[in-house]
Amino acid sequence: MPKSTSLSRRLFIGSAAAAGLSAPVIAQAKTTPIINPIIKQRADPQILRHSDGYYYFMATVPEYDRLVIRRAKTLGGLSAAEEVVVWRRPTEGRMGGYIWAPELHHFDGQWRLYFGAGDKGEPFRVRTYVISTAESNPLTAKWNAPVQVQMPWDTFNLDASLFAHRGVTYMIWAQKEPGIDTNSNLYLAPLATATTFAATPVRLTIPTYDWETVKYKVAEGPAVLIRNGRVFVTYSASATDHNYCLGLLMAKADADLMDPASWSKSPVPVFVSSEKNTIWGPGHNGFTVDERGRDVIVYHARDYKEIKGNSLFDPNRHSRLQYVKWRKDGTPDFGEPVPVGPLKR
Repeated sequence: MPKSTSLSRRLFIGSAAAAGLSAPVIAQAKTTPIINPIIKQRADPQILRHSDGYYYFMATVPEYDRLVIRRAKTLGGLSAAEEVVVWRRPTEGRMGGYIWAPELHHFDGQWRLYFGAGDKGEPFRVRTYVISTAESNPLTAKWNAPVQVQMPWDTFNLDASLFAHRGVTYMIWAQKEPGIDTNSNLYLAPLATATTFAATPVRLTIPTYDWETVKYKVAEGPAVLIRNGRVFVTYSASATDHNYCLGLLMAKADADLMDPASWSKSPVPVFVSSEKNTIWGPGHNGFTVDERGRDVIVYHARDYKEIKGNSLFDPNRHSRLQYVKWRKDGTPDFGEPVPVGPLKR
């Protein structure tokens, strides 16, 4: 089973203790102001804070044709950081379609970059792939050829995210299950290798609430945060316009995560559009911590509500940051999307 040496910043530094891991010692860099949106026209953002002291940023580009990485010593520094293309889709055949939702992780001594890719001529025939490298700098490394992740069905799947808990490395992702009338549900399984599972995957949730099924029946983009004796999973629901929003699953940290009965689901969304701040369609988030170790949510949203044409092809889903607050009962409070401009530290 993969060793959890330095996993996704969707949970890493701040939740290492809760996950039973030892967090690396990282020298604090001088903070840089955070100006929202931190990076324009980058959707499905992920930020990984690695033990080398860098924040690594991944996201979907609006052309859906390549994988790019940028890094900086501070969260605010990501805005001006150089962006490096580490892989481009082929011009024909498999993986020649839409490239979506990349995520960067590090375990078993290698960088692993997971992404969804469709095929040329069938761009929505999306499957999950991973490229790997043992080199220390993922921006300059030579990456191995993509390998497909062996999912339970040969159906639409994407948004693979990894997290470590109690010595086990898990993958959580979105997939269309045969026989269920939804676009995608959420699934969980422990990893045996970077592309195979150590146990039969389990389904965690199906979109059924009204707010999860606007235009499309969607549960996607899962992100994990382990705090206060619980494992929290945020996920995105409904169409990618102003209806896009976050739902929340939770389980006790000492529960069997592979038992669907261990999980409870919020009946209401936990992060939605803000008419007051004119931020629309917040979703597909990740988690990180700032230079002082405070919890931060990274997500995408638009600055306007009305979209011409298909919302999926509107390029202006911008990446944004804001702080996570915690209620007295130990559950996260995401508030509402903050306005464009400096983020109050």
